[in-house]
Amino acid sequence: DDTLLGHFFFSVFPPSFFLLSFGPTMPKKDKKAAPLPDAPKDAPAAAEQFDMVFHSQLAHGSPTRQIRDFSNVKQLYESIARAFGIPTNDILYCTLNTHKVDMTRLLGGQIGLDDFLFAHVKGDSKTVKVLKDGPALGLTISDNGAGFAFIKKIREGSIMANVKDGNGQPLVNVGDHIESINGKDLRGSRHFEVARMLKDIAVGSEFTLVLVEPRKAFDAIAPRGAQGAQQRELKPGEARKTLRMKRDGTAQVEDAPTSEVENMVKKIDDLLEQFVGIRDDELSTTIYNLAKASKEAEVFAGQLDSQLGDFAFPDDFVLDVYDLAHK
Repeated sequence: DDTLLGHFFFSVFPPSFFLLSFGPTMPKKDKKAAPLPDAPKDAPAAAEQFDMVFHSQLAHGSPTRQIRDFSNVKQLYESIARAFGIPTNDILYCTLNTHKVDMTRLLGGQIGLDDFLFAHVKGDSKTVKVLKDGPALGLTISDNGAGFAFIKKIREGSIMANVKDGNGQPLVNVGDHIESINGKDLRGSRHFEVARMLKDIAVGSEFTLVLVEPRKAFDAIAPRGAQGAQQRELKPGEARKTLRMKRDGTAQVEDAPTSEVENMVKKIDDLLEQFVGIRDDELSTTIYNLAKASKEAEVFAGQLDSQLGDFAFPDDFVLDVYDLAHK
């Protein structure tokens, strides 16, 4: 009955339960009305925000697409491929603010936030036989950071410069991707590996190259103007920003390098070409930073061995770079 039920209820739940559970409620504070606390005086300023969206076209001609969501070169190519509906492995390399095969505008490890990207994709392939009648072929090799090595420079009057067809036209050109040497597939190889293989070919022997040209645009006959992005004017004291894609796979927005640093990096790139037969702006930047941060040449050499040991830099290169960075 009701008496027994009430007795049971109060036996299980003593009066203190009701005081705690059903007592008078505290009035709620109006969160909106509460003033926000002042930021500490020594607190760092909020990080500057950037619109990380880039614009791109295929170098042979296409509509403009927006590119985003990447932190390294491989992810950049994947993003470009998705935007244009093409296989990622079709992209050979990118140039900045020009659709032409201009190796001075080649995408390295940095992109200005105002830069316009032009993606050069695979075109025709060709097989070329070369007689190595001297120790130096006259080639400088680079790569796109995603598995494609290509020709960045051909020295005038060199063995490679004299490889021509029946009409006197060069068969080997700047911008050609080196797909194989003597049947060995080089897709996925780094520039220094390809340069080393070419160097190791015996003098007096003939070898076979399979090269892939970048796809030619209609303007191979009538050049069109590059459709680069318009760079905004900088405020007094403001530095131009770049997105730097680091070797560890991360990306960071930072000030563009000063002219002094750019000059140093170019000189190291020249040394890379002289000693190793490659050019690589991002690699040269990394080497410069390591040399600058090392107080002694031996420390610098150790850093190169631990971080870039695959390149097997000769001692003369290491010493020349260290001396250059500490002048």
